[in-house]
Amino acid sequence: MSSGSGTTSTGKRPTSRLLHVLDDLSSTSWVALTIVGLDLLWVLFSLWLQFPTRLERVFQTLVAAITLAMVFVIQHTQAREQEATQRKLDEILAALPDADNSVISLEDAPDDQLRATARKHREVRDSHVGDD
Repeated sequence: MSSGSGTTSTGKRPTSRLLHVLDDLSSTSWVALTIVGLDLLWVLFSLWLQFPTRLERVFQTLVAAITLAMVFVIQHTQAREQEATQRKLDEILAALPDADNSVISLEDAPDDQLRATARKHREVRDSHVGDD
């Protein structure tokens, strides 16, 4: 059940779901061990063939392409998780009666406001440390 925005019934776009699957798969220990094993086999094979230039170029290109792709996979999943965490924290702040609700939108605030809020919170924290 797709909506007009390209999302599925899970609420995520198919590309987002694919990136999350790649992130989940790449973070398992068996994938890491498989990659290390394949790297070792590649090095042994290259050693056996006396490190031919073409084979090494292919290896370098593959490593660069996979690294670049994984940077984007990791960036996407971390940004989505950070956004979800931020919304949860906003909900907690909104629910607390004594909370400073002005910090809910702080991630979009100008740098000066962010620094001023940090100073204010540091002063509050320092005044509480002296009370102990």
